[in-house]
Amino acid sequence: MTVHAALLADGRLHLQHGPIDCLCRAEGPGPEIRRAYAQAAAAFPAILPALCAELPLLRARLPAPLPNATVARAMHRACLPYAERFITPMAAVAGAVADHLLAALIHGRRLRHAFVNNGGDIAVHLAAGERLRCGVVTDPAAPAIDGVVVLDAALPARGIATSGRACKGSGGRSFSLGIADAVTVLAPTAAAADAAATVIANQVDLPGHPAIVRRPAAAIDPDSDLGAIPVTWSLGPLAAAEIDAALAAGHALAERLVRDGRILAAMLALRGRMRLAGAPLLMETAA
Repeated sequence: MTVHAALLADGRLHLQHGPIDCLCRAEGPGPEIRRAYAQAAAAFPAILPALCAELPLLRARLPAPLPNATVARAMHRACLPYAERFITPMAAVAGAVADHLLAALIHGRRLRHAFVNNGGDIAVHLAAGERLRCGVVTDPAAPAIDGVVVLDAALPARGIATSGRACKGSGGRSFSLGIADAVTVLAPTAAAADAAATVIANQVDLPGHPAIVRRPAAAIDPDSDLGAIPVTWSLGPLAAAEIDAALAAGHALAERLVRDGRILAAMLALRGRMRLAGAPLLMETAA
């Protein structure tokens, strides 16, 4: 697979290698931006081969042995706190890659702010006094800004990740055990946000409900780390009370993760209804 690196007309750096597709942006003095992009581009080609070399271990249910590669270890660390549930390190792959590329991009550079967006999982750098606002889309089939994430250099949130249903035709890159349209999480790192978004989205559920059609993950994608575990394939009509009950289950877990210090905030969405957990100054629904 060819490694692709290109500077876009809007000033972002596009990096693509197999399934990894990232957009990077840096703000600061021109020479610093150029050096930052060169550093990210230099670090990028080694990521996918290193992950592929340890893929069987990364697809294994946790707890499992600690892998060797830097990104793989970050995936393992982010997911291990949820080992009492079914989870593999692959639940944090997009966030961990974003964190790794951001670290390469900002190393030794003087930048006001920067981010690496890996398919919607985003790692952010903020210099002192900087803030960044990011729109949240909860329905990929009808994209619109449904909420706003506010990142402030004075607060520890540096990672944003979203998880939810990946039904046929939705464009999702991963499967969910739950029925949430989207769960967006803020955490200290993108890998931590990625893992937490996965487990919270899995918790937004109505077990046994006839409107939920599930299929074994491997029947949809033979390469899925979820194997024969049933994942949500489609979702039929739900009553308002049922939507609220599913969201309440996920919201309770999100609030517990906030109390435990694993995440800072979360926005949960299902069928046009939303719940917010955590710091109200970090996430807000769109007016």
